[in-house]
Amino acid sequence: MEITAGMVKQLRDATGVGMMDCKKALAETNGEMEAAIDWLRTRGLAKAAKKADRVAAEGLVGIASKGTTAAVVEVNSETDFVARNEQFQTIVGTIATLALEAKGDVAALGEMAYPGTSNTVSVELGEAIAKIGENMNLRRTELVSVSDGVVESYVHNAVKTGLGKIGILVALESTGDKAALSALGKQLAMHIAATNPLSIDPEDLDQTVVARERAIILEQVKESGKSAEIAEKMVDGRMRKYFEDVTLLAQTFVIDGETKVRDAIKNAEKTVGAPIKLTRFVRFALGEGIEKVETDFAAEVAATAGVKK
Repeated sequence: MEITAGMVKQLRDATGVGMMDCKKALAETNGEMEAAIDWLRTRGLAKAAKKADRVAAEGLVGIASKGTTAAVVEVNSETDFVARNEQFQTIVGTIATLALEAKGDVAALGEMAYPGTSNTVSVELGEAIAKIGENMNLRRTELVSVSDGVVESYVHNAVKTGLGKIGILVALESTGDKAALSALGKQLAMHIAATNPLSIDPEDLDQTVVARERAIILEQVKESGKSAEIAEKMVDGRMRKYFEDVTLLAQTFVIDGETKVRDAIKNAEKTVGAPIKLTRFVRFALGEGIEKVETDFAAEVAATAGVKK
């Protein structure tokens, strides 16, 4: 039987389950709506949909590497308690490994076959939601690769190898000694975890962000009553300081607290035995950008008990 878009939409409206899972359910049940709903329920997906409006800002960042390629993923849960659950940790580690083939496409990663099951990654997560009882979601992924060099990684607040709260990937291209290059990459990854740069250099910055920062500084300087010529020089000076703060190569290397990162890389070329180019970095911090709802637990308890606080 042909599965139409209208049928998929009807099932999605009835269950709240994602379109791909609804389409699969209809295909498995020959288009029978009630049977498709039961198919989803038996796999815990309809139950999972009821939890989908709950904020999932905890969880784990996972990293996997293979040769000169590495992938990072963020899988969210509602509470840090679930992040300490061994089943959840296994799922995130497996998804990170699969991400090596997803080329940074989170939608494609969600549709990949989950090892040892007949499920996709998204279906496996849905079944885990039903078992563990919390909303979870595969939020994002990135892939970093070099042709000749190393992709080094670092996980901060690690709960297991490759799993933690902050994940960093650093790509260094060089024909030189790979062990020395890897040591430098590890130091750079730790630096990035600590300083959270926005880009490698000013040219890579979002120019909208740069323009907004310059406009803010200009307004601040104007209020000082300086002449237009002096104000412009002050703005240029403060923008140089801004670039030093937010671009990686201009930052002071946290490893020694003195050298600029660009100079630290240049100095390392002597040990590596060849020129080094930092081509890319990725920094995933768990839950960044997710709006978390702050609650007053005591007030909730009092309200439930009918007591005025």
